[in-house]
Amino acid sequence: MKIALQSFVFVLASLATASALDVVTTQSGRVSGTKTADGEITSFKGVPFAAPPVGDLRWKAPQPVKPWDGVRECTKLGASPMQGKPAPFSMWSKEFLIPDEPISEDCLYLNVWTGAKSAGEKRPVLVWIYGGGFSSGGSGCPIYDGEAMARKGIVFVSINYRVGPFGFFAHPELTKESGYNASGNYGLLDQIGGLKWVQENISGFGGDPKNVTIAGQSAGSMSVNCLVASPLAKSLFERAIGESGASFSRNQMSLEAAEKAGVEAAKSVGASSLAELRAKSSDEIMKMRSRGGPIIDGYVLPEQVADIFAAGKQNKVDLLTGWNQDEGLMFGPIRKAEEFKEQMKQRYGDNAEKMLAFYPATDDELAAQSQRDLSRDMIFGAANYTWANATAQQGAGQVYVYRFTRKVPGTGEYAKYGAFHTGEVPYAYDNLKFVDRPWQPVDHELAKKMSSYWANFIKTGNPNGDELTDWPAYESATKNVMILGATVEAKPLPDRAALDILAPNRQR
Repeated sequence: MKIALQSFVFVLASLATASALDVVTTQSGRVSGTKTADGEITSFKGVPFAAPPVGDLRWKAPQPVKPWDGVRECTKLGASPMQGKPAPFSMWSKEFLIPDEPISEDCLYLNVWTGAKSAGEKRPVLVWIYGGGFSSGGSGCPIYDGEAMARKGIVFVSINYRVGPFGFFAHPELTKESGYNASGNYGLLDQIGGLKWVQENISGFGGDPKNVTIAGQSAGSMSVNCLVASPLAKSLFERAIGESGASFSRNQMSLEAAEKAGVEAAKSVGASSLAELRAKSSDEIMKMRSRGGPIIDGYVLPEQVADIFAAGKQNKVDLLTGWNQDEGLMFGPIRKAEEFKEQMKQRYGDNAEKMLAFYPATDDELAAQSQRDLSRDMIFGAANYTWANATAQQGAGQVYVYRFTRKVPGTGEYAKYGAFHTGEVPYAYDNLKFVDRPWQPVDHELAKKMSSYWANFIKTGNPNGDELTDWPAYESATKNVMILGATVEAKPLPDRAALDILAPNRQR
């Protein structure tokens, strides 16, 4: 009888442990989630990490959540930030876009996927920051699902942040009322607010607040770069993953210039004061002619990001970064060979012939490809290359660099885009199943390898592991990178000489 009773108590204890994360207590209240069919992963979707930034809180730093009683069901994604309705375009099919609805200013929610069976397991944490040119995007894109990485032992968190004129709008009255003598970088402040929530709450989900990696792609990668540079993000993370994006061009707008632009943007919707702006509807604010993106506000970003890194004043973290083979984004017409040659002479002067050797134009077809390659390197390659070099040269952390070369399969119009911008994301987070493409065995194998590299880096700061091709650390002398494509191999960066010319601050 005694043995039977002990067994019964043991079973009850086991069941209690197995279901311990059905409900998690956060600093604002208790939340419940949803388990996968096999019971291995629990997701908590639409968890508020800040008060709704509406009414008087529009254009303010994220404020504390109002606590709630009882258990809040967190089983559905929160609203995506206010933006235009999503519609597939260019290479981006619907899987790369936010859901059609809801879209709202009330958007400061995050999502957590965890395989932990109890609080305090101290699993490594990844915080995902989406791209979208700082004017669109949201954590609800199918390719940002966190279940697959949670199955690799990661606590995966995806956060929303304000975009467009709601996330990046400066105005003299906003600066005056702020309490920190700045305005404009609300989207970055949201990201920092999300990271603070992680520090305060993630242990309840089985995560380790002292082992946090931030990751992002495109504008999300630029955000990661800004957070590495920002003194406000110090000690909120230990590692960074930057996919195709960084802010080393030294052309970020000053607070003064952004304030002037904000006054003009307000006039464009008939507002002459902050009170009038806050009284306008979301749709009216969307019509403002405003420039989006981080600015040098003297608070979140005290200086140009390039200058912060050049002075070694950034947060010292390990870095995994890279860019894609075919992600040149052309913002103008493709020029004929002779016209392209002339443009190169005007742009690069004494270096023109050398650049034409890297980006040849012996005929119109080759010139067109060279323009796409040059666009890739000017927008993404040189920036991420500079980031890698600055970190490696200063010994600010371990650095690993990749080049994604797999031509993403597609049918119809999507077949022509190759290793396009954002194409690596579903591979890196093992989410091919969410994208309707004619995947081949090589794609599934690449996704398995890439997600394992990413998971290992998140756990330890080193992507290498059993049964994976060795990925050498990046050094400014050898410039070895990992080629991630139909074959996976390490080799010296093939276009380093061109990038040395293009790199904005000529870090080598």
